[in-house]
Amino acid sequence: MEKKLLNSPQHSEEYTDAAVAEMFLNNVLLEFKKEKIRKEIDQTLQDGNKELFLKLTEELKKIS
Repeated sequence: MEKKLLNSPQHSEEYTDAAVAEMFLNNVLLEFKKEKIRKEIDQTLQDGNKELFLKLTEELKKIS
């Protein structure tokens, strides 16, 4: 049976798994933010709020 010490170096495979999980979560979060902004943009178009529309489109450009 393999013992794992609390402060011992971890296997590189575990770091890779963590990095992949972090990248996945970051991507999901980014896509969620983009979709939220798109919905807000749609609402500004319906409301005729040009100032907010311009602000949101700039924000979407920055994160895309």
